[in-house]
Amino acid sequence: MPTAALTGRPDLDRAALLEIVRSLPRLGFLEPGPHPEKKLWLQERMARFHLLQLPKLDDGTRLPGREGTTTPAAVLVPIVNRPDGLTLLLTQRSDTLPDHPGQISFPGGRQDPEDGSAADTALRESEEEIGLARGHVEILGEVGSYETVTGYSVVPVVGWVEPPFELKTDPVEVAEAFEVPLSFVLNPDNFVQRQRDVNGITRHFFACPYQDRYIWGATAAMILLFCYALAAPIDE
Repeated sequence: MPTAALTGRPDLDRAALLEIVRSLPRLGFLEPGPHPEKKLWLQERMARFHLLQLPKLDDGTRLPGREGTTTPAAVLVPIVNRPDGLTLLLTQRSDTLPDHPGQISFPGGRQDPEDGSAADTALRESEEEIGLARGHVEILGEVGSYETVTGYSVVPVVGWVEPPFELKTDPVEVAEAFEVPLSFVLNPDNFVQRQRDVNGITRHFFACPYQDRYIWGATAAMILLFCYALAAPIDE
């Protein structure tokens, strides 16, 4: 049984989450086996997320000038159905962007007035940023929300992506799109907790290094939140 517990406080839940996830049973759907069964398992599991108390997480203290009401946003968490194993599609943001330049992220962005749902936002932004046509994506569900240091309230929207597909990245926003094995990023042993001082404020964050990539911050936290949601016991 985990020694840590969820409290409903973002700072305390952040400190406890990695310990909790590491104490949970490992995800059996990541073992070798037919991908249609894995998709069905994900669909059935995510349909029950409303029964689960998800941890409350955020980036901590907002950046100066970003205090106040959050801006609604959504990202797509794209699980790609590759023959040799499921992967997670990620992007590296352009170094010229004002927010989170150069960081690894999910495709997504702020909600537009014409978007009817978080899924609409995630699909639209994915088309705009990396050219991923929504016809290749089947929405499986949402995984709570996450508040960033830049003042966005982000809803992670999980999608099942069927190849073949072609990507065309917008160079203004995206430097590169790439895939990592889903079995790697959904293994909590590959996560660490880090901290750094920014303008006299100590910021705590999760990180998941993969080869020469460094997945950290909000993206790593949302992946870990997804891992928790898939593994935690659900009371009917």
